[in-house]
Amino acid sequence: MAPSAAQRIVIENCAIATVDAGDTEYASGHLVLAGNRIESVGAGKAPEGLENVVRRIDASGHLATPGLVNTHHHFYQWITRGLATDHNLFNWLVALYPTWARIDEQMTYAAAQGSLAVMARGGVTTAMDHHYVYPHGSGDLSGSIIRAAAEMGVRFTLARGSMDRSKKDGGLPPDFAVETLEGALSATEETVRKHHDASFDAMTQVAVAPCSPFSVSTELMRDGAQLARRLGVRLHTHGSETVEEEKFCHELFGMGPTDYFESTGWLGEDVWMAHCVHMNDSDIAAFARTKTGVAHCPSSNARLAAGIARVPDMLKSGVPVGLGVDGTASNESGELHTELRNALLINRLGAHREAALNARQALRLGTYGGAQVLGRAEQIGSLEPGKLADVVLWKMDTLAHASIADPVTALVFGAAAPVTASFVNGEQVVENGRLLTVDEDAIARSTREEAQRLARITAQG
Repeated sequence: MAPSAAQRIVIENCAIATVDAGDTEYASGHLVLAGNRIESVGAGKAPEGLENVVRRIDASGHLATPGLVNTHHHFYQWITRGLATDHNLFNWLVALYPTWARIDEQMTYAAAQGSLAVMARGGVTTAMDHHYVYPHGSGDLSGSIIRAAAEMGVRFTLARGSMDRSKKDGGLPPDFAVETLEGALSATEETVRKHHDASFDAMTQVAVAPCSPFSVSTELMRDGAQLARRLGVRLHTHGSETVEEEKFCHELFGMGPTDYFESTGWLGEDVWMAHCVHMNDSDIAAFARTKTGVAHCPSSNARLAAGIARVPDMLKSGVPVGLGVDGTASNESGELHTELRNALLINRLGAHREAALNARQALRLGTYGGAQVLGRAEQIGSLEPGKLADVVLWKMDTLAHASIADPVTALVFGAAAPVTASFVNGEQVVENGRLLTVDEDAIARSTREEAQRLARITAQG
């Protein structure tokens, strides 16, 4: 808990959706932030006699929720948005890998800034990036991404990716864009040892994250899992995203993706997979049995025509599920708060129809569910005393939402709500929809310049 001498911020007169185990909500309540922790949350006004109150916020007309948690992304793709817009996954990868293979440290830093800025401005307080493209001689890409997150002031997990199966080995990436098995493992271990913080209030963590079965050797999958468990960090990869991937796994490994993952040590409560669109009952049962998590990316799955993930069945079976933006070359908006709505709507097109998801389940996916799959449910994902002060105030009394009586329904079913304030670790990073920690206009300019530079380099071959 925060020390008694901690500076306090008092937030009052707002609706509150705590997303705790009982889905406790208050029509008009208060939050007290003490240092980087939530000290109290409840109905009515804050307790009298609080010391060291440095700020009081009258949040009338607002909904307070936990900060949103993004569980899957590829930041570098911010500078390749709007390309290959009518492709399925494999054709999209073939079209874009020659461009991605030419990124460098300056490009990666600018792209990370752009990706982080638009998410943070839209209520994300914990972000993650699955970065797996490390072209030869491209500089300190991992360090540049971590630096961008630290400057933004958001909580962050870098899933240090890798690829060692290039075109010459039957994979998709160009030969100069992959690492050797030994090089990938060594660089990943170095990144973990240099940047991973295992403390309760960590702002930066690192996971081990080979890219996918069709760009990674079995040795890298197996050795990567062993490395992660030796270092005590989490594991992340892509899984069961398309029917083509399932066919690939059967042809190459003689089994489907889930069985292949289990054979290489890639099922467990320390693992989360992106997408998991094509899962049968046996696959879902294996994930539930092992508590393997899922990053559901509804917009990207639709953009690439991958299909509709069986999220209602996963949740019913006890599979931890969070939401992901995915890379912005397959979700050009790059915003997680719109995924609340898209997850609900797209899943209602599936077998469960109108009973697939409701507004509160969608909000849980984007908050507590995300905290679960990142292994941080004890620290973030719900508004409870003792948890970290990652809080968002959504303005719900404007034209777009004011006539919807239930604020959670308004947030999920309605238009993207404005963020009046967002706090990460007790520090405010957004005020009235603008970032306080960085210059948004400068980031817009730099991302455009780097996108143009990358396009020129690619065109020159």
